[in-house]
Amino acid sequence: MVAGESSGDLLASRLLSGLRPQLPEARIHGIGGQKMAAYGFQSHWPMEKLSVRGLFEVLAHYREIKGIQNTLRDMLLADRPAAFIGVDAPDFNFGLEAPLKQAGIPTMHFISPSIWAWRGGRIKKIARAVSHMLVVFPFEEEIYRKAGIPVSYVGYPLAEVIPMVPDTAAARAALGLPADGKIVAILPGSRMSELKYNTVAFIEAAKRLVSRDPSIRIVVPMAGERQRAYFTELVSNAGLQEVPLELLSGRSHEAIAAADAVLVASGTATLEVALFKKPMVIAYKMMRASWEILRHMGYQPWVGLPNILARDFVVPELLQDAATPEALAGALWTQLTDEPLRARLHQRFTEMHHSLLRDTARESAQAVMQLIGRSAA
Repeated sequence: MVAGESSGDLLASRLLSGLRPQLPEARIHGIGGQKMAAYGFQSHWPMEKLSVRGLFEVLAHYREIKGIQNTLRDMLLADRPAAFIGVDAPDFNFGLEAPLKQAGIPTMHFISPSIWAWRGGRIKKIARAVSHMLVVFPFEEEIYRKAGIPVSYVGYPLAEVIPMVPDTAAARAALGLPADGKIVAILPGSRMSELKYNTVAFIEAAKRLVSRDPSIRIVVPMAGERQRAYFTELVSNAGLQEVPLELLSGRSHEAIAAADAVLVASGTATLEVALFKKPMVIAYKMMRASWEILRHMGYQPWVGLPNILARDFVVPELLQDAATPEALAGALWTQLTDEPLRARLHQRFTEMHHSLLRDTARESAQAVMQLIGRSAA
């Protein structure tokens, strides 16, 4: 198995929670994180080595990442595992899966890349690389069936983990936050490249919010110690160290549950916020050259998962030049204070949660066992 970042680690751990009881003695190894390790997973490299986003950012780390990919490919071709499961990280994992599948090793990919949003031509590459695709959104099944790729819809794993009615009071108590008063969670991203481009605008927006209402509390969960140190450095270099931020080590779900509104970097975290039924502003900034290429490759007007699933701009998206501190702060203030809007979002997100709810651990593990069974036959 290979997972390339914290969200993939969580997804993979859900699959392993269903698979490990059926394969108690199996050696499960590759690249992964601490949540996977809890199920006896052995990681040959730190997962953070793969946590790079953006075309040009990846190029800066290309030699190291390619070296890891080649070494792991050769190891697996020699070991011939019963199956290989790539968890997200599509560019890295498809590059592994194709030669493994060609060599007769069954390959599974967990979570489809956003071929319905951009780079739809990748479906041919996926067909060459993937023996079986696990998808987490209902509409994705038809795409793969039409392409002749075996597919299973297993639901969105976090729809089971996140309660249908989140306990905001308990989350606030656990974090030592007041039971009343406005709380804003800021999630600038877990990758170092995301922190590099998002942090200053996000914290400038927080500064404006607190100036408007000094009682607002700002909580910022950090994915790890490296991220925390880099975030702190960026805030200090921008002269924003006086902004009253409460940094958390992990605990992102508690931060979201405790919040009245969330400023979140585009990615899987946006859907987590929706499952917690929280108003949000989705934002993203990246290297200028990467943005100029990527912005012409989209097939639809939305980038945030809640908006894609709703087929509507249910929450604001402020990207690149639009993600100014003033615009972010203004949009967040609306999400905090517009009560009819907040009620509508709660209803939309509750309906979305129900649509994504399946027994993901059981169904994904069952698909793996069937894949192994087919290969053994």
